[in-house]
Amino acid sequence: MKTMGITEVETVIDIRGDVCSASTKVGVGGFQFGALEARWGYGSVHDGKRYELHLCESCFFQTVAYLKQERQTQHMFSTDAPAQPDDFGLVVKDDYFGDSSR
Repeated sequence: MKTMGITEVETVIDIRGDVCSASTKVGVGGFQFGALEARWGYGSVHDGKRYELHLCESCFFQTVAYLKQERQTQHMFSTDAPAQPDDFGLVVKDDYFGDSSR
């Protein structure tokens, strides 16, 4: 026997950037955002704390640019400074369907 009824289901209706508060919604029901995440464990000063920040595309790449600059500053006078790659933090390229092995 089929029983029909209306139920309420909680769903994500928007994800807003934690820095700029801009919506990350694109198209029909999709979201495009980056996340900065940390889970601190035993031995850390912040043991037991978890962080998650959602960043719109603009804020994400501003953050990456800041981190690249900070990395350069940290190693400014170092004789064994690591190379500064243009693709700092990039793991996969041209992964349009999210099906890469990485």
